[in-house]
Amino acid sequence: MAEIEADESSPLLKPESSSEGKLAETLQESRSRWRSIRIMYLTMFLSSIGFSIVMSSIWPFLLKVDKTADTSFLGWVIAAYSLGQMVASPLFGAWSNYRPRREPLIISIFINVAANILYGYVHVFPAHNKYYMLLSRAFIGFGAGNVAIVRSYVAGATSLQERNATMANISASQALGFILGPALQAAMTGIGQTGVSWKLIDLELNMYTAPAFLGAFLGVVNIVFIIGLFREHCGIELNRMKGANGNIQEIPEVLENSSISIDLIAVVTSNILFFITLFVFAIFETIATPLTMDMYAWTGKQAVLYNGILLVGVGIESIVVFMLIKILSKRFEDRVLLLGGFSVLFVSFFILLPWGHQYPQIQWTEIKNVSNYSSVEIKYNESSAVTWNFFVQPSLGLTAERIGCPPEQVWCQYIPIIYLTQYIFSAILIGIGYPVCNVISYTLYSKILGPKPQGVYMGWLTASGSGARTLGPVFVSQVYTRYGPRWTFGPTCGIVMAAIILMGVMYKRLLGFLFRYQRVQ
Repeated sequence: MAEIEADESSPLLKPESSSEGKLAETLQESRSRWRSIRIMYLTMFLSSIGFSIVMSSIWPFLLKVDKTADTSFLGWVIAAYSLGQMVASPLFGAWSNYRPRREPLIISIFINVAANILYGYVHVFPAHNKYYMLLSRAFIGFGAGNVAIVRSYVAGATSLQERNATMANISASQALGFILGPALQAAMTGIGQTGVSWKLIDLELNMYTAPAFLGAFLGVVNIVFIIGLFREHCGIELNRMKGANGNIQEIPEVLENSSISIDLIAVVTSNILFFITLFVFAIFETIATPLTMDMYAWTGKQAVLYNGILLVGVGIESIVVFMLIKILSKRFEDRVLLLGGFSVLFVSFFILLPWGHQYPQIQWTEIKNVSNYSSVEIKYNESSAVTWNFFVQPSLGLTAERIGCPPEQVWCQYIPIIYLTQYIFSAILIGIGYPVCNVISYTLYSKILGPKPQGVYMGWLTASGSGARTLGPVFVSQVYTRYGPRWTFGPTCGIVMAAIILMGVMYKRLLGFLFRYQRVQ
């Protein structure tokens, strides 16, 4: 029987005693299976929107509802999402192993909906509003723990031939959500900070709360799709192998109950590689705005605008890379692609190491009463000059936004700048290396696990990624402020190099379950 390339339009085959095969699933079953997989794409897409749709407005909204909040508390509010996801992922993964996946999916999305509504109502509490916002973000992250269910379901409902393509589609759905979320937030700024209110139910619909209520509405839509269209398709491990006579055969059903255990060392290694992938990307994502404000003397508005444009470009680039992975995975082995992805990441962070003889502009620490100028250029030393922008308001008097590197960051005086071309080129390479490492690491992980139930293991993988997104910002905020970009990106290069070395050492063990089974046979 000739081997047939599996895709969405070709039903999977299994052999009979004769040389002819028969359909392992009917056309109707195939359509139902792919419809359910597409519902998982939608769930991943909406989950990433729930994370990103309020990110750019959290800080001003936090200040609006609670004047006691500071930037350190903002860090906890942002980290709360990842912490909630880290706790929930193994729990939902274990749940999906023993009960129909529809149950944890619906419950997790319901938690997400309720948490978004809480976020939109944090203003109604008489005190401690910042803690209610922290709680809401934590539960939004807790609901996003269903990512483990999505990945485990898709891994169990596809063959090895389909696995790379479907995992790439999941990553593309996630990336598209990260791009569309901020765009939706920007579109809602027209509502204004005041917006409209409905006192009967204490509703305030403004540019800060509208994205949260939209997230809750999308969650309800997701639940409706899961109830109406999602159907379980478990155990479709219909991958083919060559028998002793050279004919293509199906993996025997006894494989699922095989005494061959999962290679736990390979599992732990995959979790470490996935952690490193998300850790280094979280570093870049976190440092982008303060780095560009320090290096190029951009105002806060400029940094948000320019980095937003750059990150949207990187997101679009990532989607293209996800699509290319479908083609590359047919030509190259997963381990080769993963090594290539880490190599590109290493180069991208190595490029960010500062060099040259141009130094950052230093903020001037004394504010003088200047009333006749819209801007004043002050010479700080021979290698730096700062420009102060003064905005005169008749009722408020003179205000100013200081630009350049803060004087309390002593390293600004002796560490050269990172040139803008360095920064942009690094971002372009990260847009190639990160998506490759992301999708290939958990695609290979699903193959290592094989036909065994993957819910708990996928939960741990998601938890490791959430831990990386929590620790990455903490690491970069401490190191960058004290020691500068050299000690930020130097160790980051070391971490990526450690991942490459780990892959080299464990290369022969990072094999799919099927290949290990064939070796034993």
